[in-house]
Amino acid sequence: MDIKIDNFRNIGISAHIDAGKTTTTERILFYTGVNHKIGEVHDGKATMDWMDQEQERGITITSASTTVFWSGSKKNKNFYKINIIDTPGHVDFTIEVERSMRIIDGVCMLYCSVGGVQPQSETVWKQSVKHGVSKVIFVNKMDRVGSDFYKVYNDLKKKLNANPVPIYIPYFLNNNFYGIIDLINFKLIVWEEKNNGMFFDFIKIPEDYIEISNKWKNNLIESVILDNDVFIDKYLNNKIILNDEILFLLRKNTIENKIQPMLCGSSLKNKGVQCLLDSIVDFLPSPLDIAGTVGYDVFGKKVTIKPLETEKFSALAFKVVNDPFIGQLIFFRVYSGKICSGSFIFNSTKNKKERLGRILRVHANRKEDIACVGAGDIAAAAGLRSFYTGDTLNSVDNFVVLEKIFFPDSVISQSLIVKNKSDEEKIFIILEKLNHEDPSFKFKVDNESNQIIISGMGELHLEVLVEKIRRENNLELIIGKPKVSYRETIKKNINNVEGKYIRQSGGRGQYGHVIINLGVGSKGSGVIFINNIKSGIIPKEYISSIKKSIEDTARSGVLWGYPVLDVVVDLIDGSYHDVDSSENAFKIASSIAFKEAFKRAHPTLLEPVMLVHTEAPNESLGAVISNLSGKRGELINIEDVSNEYKIIKSNIPLSEMFNYSTILRSLTKGRGSYSMSFNFYSEVPQNILKNII
Repeated sequence: MDIKIDNFRNIGISAHIDAGKTTTTERILFYTGVNHKIGEVHDGKATMDWMDQEQERGITITSASTTVFWSGSKKNKNFYKINIIDTPGHVDFTIEVERSMRIIDGVCMLYCSVGGVQPQSETVWKQSVKHGVSKVIFVNKMDRVGSDFYKVYNDLKKKLNANPVPIYIPYFLNNNFYGIIDLINFKLIVWEEKNNGMFFDFIKIPEDYIEISNKWKNNLIESVILDNDVFIDKYLNNKIILNDEILFLLRKNTIENKIQPMLCGSSLKNKGVQCLLDSIVDFLPSPLDIAGTVGYDVFGKKVTIKPLETEKFSALAFKVVNDPFIGQLIFFRVYSGKICSGSFIFNSTKNKKERLGRILRVHANRKEDIACVGAGDIAAAAGLRSFYTGDTLNSVDNFVVLEKIFFPDSVISQSLIVKNKSDEEKIFIILEKLNHEDPSFKFKVDNESNQIIISGMGELHLEVLVEKIRRENNLELIIGKPKVSYRETIKKNINNVEGKYIRQSGGRGQYGHVIINLGVGSKGSGVIFINNIKSGIIPKEYISSIKKSIEDTARSGVLWGYPVLDVVVDLIDGSYHDVDSSENAFKIASSIAFKEAFKRAHPTLLEPVMLVHTEAPNESLGAVISNLSGKRGELINIEDVSNEYKIIKSNIPLSEMFNYSTILRSLTKGRGSYSMSFNFYSEVPQNILKNII
């Protein structure tokens, strides 16, 4: 099907865990004709949750992609091509959301009508704001007892500083969710119970809902005409603002991120999803509506990539998957130009050229070969060896590098032991592949214990990855207890610390000599290197070696083997030898100086502190708060979720949170839940520090 780029929509579906993302996507697949049967999450048969572990756990673990075509709920539109990324809701897999936000143009934010704006909802909202992604809002689960569309509306404004504009509001009959009121066309939409809600009718709004419908219709008009003098004058003069004008203003303001159209429904009960599809094509941007993607040329100069097929080919690899039948798959978003299978492409990130074997359209775990792919589209490539997440794919005559994808640091570690000695070499190949798939997963060999240490974003993250290794490779593994990824830092400034490396061995010797100041840096600053060498005391060609040596030493840790954070290294003096000085000698001298200065600067440990959201029933609130306080927790606030539940927001050291899910289940009789995400690093108290050391 030949569809123009202005009818492309690259979107994500994001929300808190269990808000109904995958259920909503299943309905989208059904109503667009991709699937002829609806797969349910609770039956373990959801199309997009195709991994065994996703079906067993009932959660989304990896972002899945699919493509659908939509011509409107009334079949009155040209066909639109919608590339959909269904992202995980659990905070341990936040990297999947991060890299998806980097390459989509719009996103559908789902909210539970009972839970409202939940913790992970805030996280994904911030990610969408960071990447400038336009949003529509779908309030799901309106059929549930305790649902409150207007509370979610207020939560969005209060907690997220959002500007939601309802374009549909819920209609209840005898306290049961019955349909939705279309404020633009001013009609009530009701769905047939049979045929999975495939058919629906537009009927007159009942009298008892006219007043509230008029109120929100006026709110809609006032929201979209804001900043538009022509339409403000028209409205103030009591002239009718036509539906086409409302649609035009809604689209314009949504693309500019001034407003977020707000819908409602129940995906499980098959109500409201067709309206969501209409809103996706009506209000979210096409690739042509985006200002352009930033890249850098060979001179490091910023350039804008235009989304046109007539431009040179340029794309970003945003995901790597190792398929058991095809091999390594590189998912990429095309920002300009066109490429066909069999062409040569250039990896400008690594300066390598490869032949593009196959281009695939991916639908969850199903693949379809396509001949070519052009600007604005999303596809996958098979047979590429040098490309990883964040790399730029170019035509061979294009040398631009696109902005990379940010990956958070891991916060938790475990030891990994392979039972069978003959499998030890195999495990490193497997771990390397996993790191390419998921850059937030890291591994290394501990120098002292000789154990393999794996690191990730949380207990569930590592648990899922280890189980994946077991199943796919039939390996017997032993997992150690989780360990916190601490950081080393200093509390005192130290000046004039010398590092010398001098060796004479008959021929050419080794000579490196540096003097540094080591200072306390600001929070979150990492390691800052300042070069204050003047008059050629140390030749310029050795400065980069000195900087790299200090950064490498800091990365490995000085006293306890943890990376060093928040220090300022000032290179102030030194000397060199015309014959004996070398890069290696200055590297060793720099490392000596840095380690010595660090030891004298009152070193200490920093621990990761997590932002924890604990949801608990009212009757268990006291016990839960008491338990959190005993975990060295800092209570931030308590918020109402509903009449029965509260959310306790607190900062708690990660070391206190292991096995918390079991404790919380016990305290709340199985009714409590929690989520946590990394917040900041804080100094470890002295009594705890002694135990760690």
